[in-house]
Amino acid sequence: MAIIGFAFFACQESAGRAKLSPVRVFALVSALGMLVAAGCGGRGAQPDHQAEWRDVLRHKKAAASSDATPHQKQVYADSVRAFVTKHPNHGRAREVWQRIQLEFANDLVAMGRYQDAIHFYRAVIAHDPSNEDAKRGIAGAMAHLAVTREKLLALEKGMSHREVAQLLGKPVPGWQVTNSRPGVTMEAWYYRMQGGGLAAVYFRNGKVLAAEETSDARLGRFSS
Repeated sequence: MAIIGFAFFACQESAGRAKLSPVRVFALVSALGMLVAAGCGGRGAQPDHQAEWRDVLRHKKAAASSDATPHQKQVYADSVRAFVTKHPNHGRAREVWQRIQLEFANDLVAMGRYQDAIHFYRAVIAHDPSNEDAKRGIAGAMAHLAVTREKLLALEKGMSHREVAQLLGKPVPGWQVTNSRPGVTMEAWYYRMQGGGLAAVYFRNGKVLAAEETSDARLGRFSS
């Protein structure tokens, strides 16, 4: 009201200017009052996301528990995804959803599902092009889609499953074969080769025994 009153008196005191009548002032103040009220009403009418977000956080509490089941974790992920879909401009929800996507992508990489992981890394980058975790993840996953002969030559007899997975990545699901007999467990891990063809790494009781490419003879370093 003070600003409106100041403008009114300024108009009165300015020489050569028409004076506003009390009726016109009342109409002006009423109109401005209606605009202010409408603006405040509009803000109050905006959807309150907090109640929905609190529901999401309740699912988070269950999913973060040390004894959380896969179902509880899935429910939490689904609730975050649904919230972000409904409220795409909610910054905190977007950050949480990106973190969930990255964690899921990393789990897929650990299972050898590189193509599926790349899909989630790309989804994160689509909304956050500068996300370094997603960039590193997609580069690592793509590097494991097919192995090089150089990486095969870096294998050493006696390596563990873990060491081979660190070097070549885990085989995609269904590309492992295990045969057991008393005292001996033989395994084969198969990989696509860059440029075509397949490679195989053989284990005896959990340790590398040999490796080969389908197009070449067994790698010499495993002959001993």
